[in-house]
Amino acid sequence: MRLLIATDAWHPQVNGVVRSLEHMARAGRDLGYDPVFLTHRDFPSVPLPGYPEIRLAYAARGRLEARISEIAPSHIHIATEGTVGYAARRYCLAQGRPFTTSYHTRFPEYLAARAPVPQAWSYTWLRRFHGAASGTMVSTPSLERELAGRGFANLMRWTRGVDTDLFRPQDPDALDGLPRPLFLFVGRLAVEKNVSAFLGLDLPGTKVVVGDGPDRARLAALAPEARFLGTLTGADLARIYAAADVFVFPSLTDTFGIVLLEALACGLPVAAYPVTGPIDVVGGTGAGILDADLRQAALAALTIPRRRCREEALRYTWAESARQFYGNVEVAHQRGALRQRAARNPAASMVELG
Repeated sequence: MRLLIATDAWHPQVNGVVRSLEHMARAGRDLGYDPVFLTHRDFPSVPLPGYPEIRLAYAARGRLEARISEIAPSHIHIATEGTVGYAARRYCLAQGRPFTTSYHTRFPEYLAARAPVPQAWSYTWLRRFHGAASGTMVSTPSLERELAGRGFANLMRWTRGVDTDLFRPQDPDALDGLPRPLFLFVGRLAVEKNVSAFLGLDLPGTKVVVGDGPDRARLAALAPEARFLGTLTGADLARIYAAADVFVFPSLTDTFGIVLLEALACGLPVAAYPVTGPIDVVGGTGAGILDADLRQAALAALTIPRRRCREEALRYTWAESARQFYGNVEVAHQRGALRQRAARNPAASMVELG
């Protein structure tokens, strides 16, 4: 398989979509696949106002077709619903090629948080976007049930993983000098992440924030006593996880939350709302507390044994995630090819379709 992955989420962005795709590329090569990315870097682009790290590409048809011809993929996966993803979708439909998509981001909720756009309108558009795919990958059972209830079809499960060699328990000295307990948030500082709910909690000790984004100045003014460390990655981030006492995840809109797995792998218990993502990763595991009262969840999580958190994280690997991902691509591609042959020649394809 030579898989073209079309994505608007790419460097310099630092988020779960980019990390997931990077891991799929590395693990895929180990499994014998050949993934190639089509991103904003292949086209002229401009920064998204308010989000300069996000680039809006002008994926002109001629340039897009030339780039895809150069890559010569056997399979196509569309990871995002932005300008690159939409152009790749248009190409696949025009060429009669089957393709898969993935549902990473709750754009209807994100857009509604910034503009008076009814979520029903956005979901209608997304349902149409993904409805043309032979398969749409979702990360959790609760998200699958939710999207199925909204009329999305051909849903396929694709979980995520964590590097348990990088993210691991270690000496908790990275945050020495700060009053304990240490309550940590890691993620993009934007309105949809609901970070203000965390910063507004009446908690003992110190709140620590890792990440950056358009909401940083407002959040820093909201909680001047909190420690804002900026964007950290790799070993530097792992040390902060290992040094904290509770990971607080205030988001109400994430579809998974890779940071949950990173925290657990470092032995850090989780406090979160009982919503999609935390319910699937943490619910019923004993590695975190889910409560509509986030303060109560954060305080209760202080009593969770760190070894229990680590044990739960060891269940997730990027190798297994990649096997799911590429398996879905293959199955959906075969399904799409059969349907297209059936549409062209129904009588000849009845046996194939069973």
